[in-house]
Amino acid sequence: MAYSDKAKDFYKSELSGMHKAGTFKEERFIESPQAANISVEYPVGSPPKEVLNFCANNYLGLSSHPEVVKAAHEGLDSRGYGMSSVRFICGTQDIHDKLEKKLSEFLGTEATVLFASCMDANAGVFDVVLGKEDAMISDRLVHASIVDGMRLCKAQLYNYKHSNMDHLEEKLKETQDCRFRMIITDGVFSMDGDIAKLDKIVELAKKYDAMVMVDDSHATGFMGKNGRGTHEHCGVLGEIDIITTTLGKALGGASGGCVSGPKEIVDLCRQRARPYLFSNTVPPVIITAANKVIDLISKTTDRRDKLEENTKYFREKITTSGFDIKEGVHAIVPIMLYNAKLAQDMARDMYSEGIYVIGFSFPVVAKGQARIRVQISAGHEKEHLDKAIAAFTKVGEKYKILGKGKKEIIEMYGY
Repeated sequence: MAYSDKAKDFYKSELSGMHKAGTFKEERFIESPQAANISVEYPVGSPPKEVLNFCANNYLGLSSHPEVVKAAHEGLDSRGYGMSSVRFICGTQDIHDKLEKKLSEFLGTEATVLFASCMDANAGVFDVVLGKEDAMISDRLVHASIVDGMRLCKAQLYNYKHSNMDHLEEKLKETQDCRFRMIITDGVFSMDGDIAKLDKIVELAKKYDAMVMVDDSHATGFMGKNGRGTHEHCGVLGEIDIITTTLGKALGGASGGCVSGPKEIVDLCRQRARPYLFSNTVPPVIITAANKVIDLISKTTDRRDKLEENTKYFREKITTSGFDIKEGVHAIVPIMLYNAKLAQDMARDMYSEGIYVIGFSFPVVAKGQARIRVQISAGHEKEHLDKAIAAFTKVGEKYKILGKGKKEIIEMYGY
């Protein structure tokens, strides 16, 4: 065994440094289904505690919805546990094709191909579509999975300042000699909850003959009038060339992702995308549940509408309480604390108050941008929101940050 004492001491030192800096990410054990109310074992080994969950991507509250669970059972009984294969060998059932067609109709695209996750979709799509004669022009704050996917592609890489359309136009002018160009962005940026300016991006794409790719993982199912995503919210439904998204957030919260767009690109992904060719198929139990989810959200916007109301209410009340939050309309509500240890300490105190939230710090967000990211769900009731706001206010008073902005909080706690 080559794992020497020198190596062991080095890695132990790295972990110790994370603990001291307050950036070590602890895991908690949930002993109940994912929902607004959950039972959590924390610290590990202690008796489970009932808390309100405000840090899940369960935007529509469908992760444990009775009809979704029933559909999953039916899929398990009728189609088995797993496919034991990749799609092009013997890993495709008719229910996979059915879900791909439903997703295309819902997203407003020609075709869709499923992947094991949206991370896999992002890892596979760029290298399929672009080559060394082409250019990728991405927002600087795109998701880590997009960054990883772009690294696997031979196309030239450029980026523009976050949501800065003037800088994007500069990059489009700079790359006019390339064969194809692709503007790449998140629909909703997961740490800040801000929304890409897709209407302006589409205008520039048309002006400079560029494709547009959007990862809409934090929007599919609830953004826009009918919940179709950021492209519907921004009024450009049908004008985005490539959409990647996930089944693992609003659409039931299990796993699975997809690439959706022109038939030619989707067909090429089936032929060449390495994560598609070399990863097992999404299991039937997830596919049957996801088919039910699409049926539920296509039938009514009640859950999407409730989420919008909950988000507006929470944002107004938490701002009135004196917290420094990132403005917006999305269900991601970042409460800015700037100091990593402060974020961890406040999250721990919130747990003591019966509210489960997580402190985010470097490397998940930039240094000096630590926060608690609150996530609202349609599964939350008004009394849940009020309890969370009261707990935040109590803990905020303890740390004397209510009514304080970035400069004052940094003066008190540093970065």
